[in-house]
Amino acid sequence: MKTSQELERQAGLNVAGFMAAAARTAPKTRGIDNISVVVVDDTETKNLVILKMKEIAKRDNMAFLDRDANSIANAHALVVIGVASKPAGLNCGCCGHRACEELEKTGGVCAFNSYDLGIAIASAAAVANQFHMDNRVMYSIARACLELKFFGQSVKQALALPLSVSGKNPFFDRKS
Repeated sequence: MKTSQELERQAGLNVAGFMAAAARTAPKTRGIDNISVVVVDDTETKNLVILKMKEIAKRDNMAFLDRDANSIANAHALVVIGVASKPAGLNCGCCGHRACEELEKTGGVCAFNSYDLGIAIASAAAVANQFHMDNRVMYSIARACLELKFFGQSVKQALALPLSVSGKNPFFDRKS
């Protein structure tokens, strides 16, 4: 016999896997896959993320990171999607530079990489919604994961989706 809590946690982890698949298969600029996905599914790592979020909140005077850290304490999983900074080679100027080579010299991020991240996170969120999983796109979690080097050096942008099964979505209507 399994309790509702056990089944709900397992559902959250299963959905996180489907979300990772959706992010991977989402359309990408020129078919170039610069997407990386990390799923935080254990309490120890989640607590590292929470501590890092609280540290950033204090260090950078960003109180909302502390609020967000408190809201993910009971999350079943954190799906973090990042994109590597690799120019698309279109010399389009969308990044503010005339050519991709100029962007690379500055260490900036190709606008198309940002677009790809947006499409991947939207695809993952759609999957979470299809399974009626509480979720919310959060920059704050991803910021902590980037500082914790979950993706290594090449990923410069990320967004995250915490997952929960509860009577009320804990990621909305939070105390400021």
